[in-house]
Amino acid sequence: MPIPDDVTGEEIDPDVRQELMSLPKGLAEDVARNLVMVANLIDEDPEQAYAYSRVALRLASRVAAVREAAGFAAYATQKYSEALAEFRAARRMTGGVELWPVMADCERGMGRPERALAMAGEPEVQKLDKAGQVEMRLVAAGARRDMGQLDAAIVTLQSPELASSAVHPWTARLRYAYADALLAAERTEEARDWFAKALEADKSGSTDASDRLAELDGVEFVEVEELDDADANESDESNESDESDESDETVVPADDADDADVSDDVTPESDDKG
Repeated sequence: MPIPDDVTGEEIDPDVRQELMSLPKGLAEDVARNLVMVANLIDEDPEQAYAYSRVALRLASRVAAVREAAGFAAYATQKYSEALAEFRAARRMTGGVELWPVMADCERGMGRPERALAMAGEPEVQKLDKAGQVEMRLVAAGARRDMGQLDAAIVTLQSPELASSAVHPWTARLRYAYADALLAAERTEEARDWFAKALEADKSGSTDASDRLAELDGVEFVEVEELDDADANESDESNESDESDESDETVVPADDADDADVSDDVTPESDDKG
């Protein structure tokens, strides 16, 4: 696939660049540019990101960073089986546990919540950093909900991280998941409080907590474009009405009007000559 000329491998993460140093220089640059495209597109156009990841995978399948990028691109396009295979390959190469939560979520995506829940209890979870452990908790709660265990999902999310007033990159998502579970359990007032807390922590707009709050409060938003369209329609109807009114008036041409005046005022001459 073509890559814009202004995209260079220099934009790649330094750790990934270090991994690519095992490749010939020209090949490393090609792989790096494809990985940059994956990173740039994965949120706004995951299908395109997936296509670039396949190119990178074809060029350098033995590089862990490439397998990981391919996994996330497949995950973003809901190709969960493929994503899981790529994540497993990357993990075998690195020996790390960072991908454990997303691997468990792939199991959920494949309709196997029981396996995801089992992974939440494995020793690998204890090796995760705080962000990874929170992510694993979110996946486990999702698996509980998949299995119809709503109350268990709520309990799973109750943790010191949820109770903390400190704000971390994962705080908004954790609070949002808890609010959503409470709402599903018809604990509406509690859910509203936690959606508000999620919104408070969501500086980057990663959740739609504001929309959920508005929905609970019965607030409806009207898009500006919709208003413009309505105004335009009203204007068109008004114009049509004016044109209709004008068409109802009888307009007499100037010449005809003059003729009419003459016929009314002039008396025909008599035929009598004397």
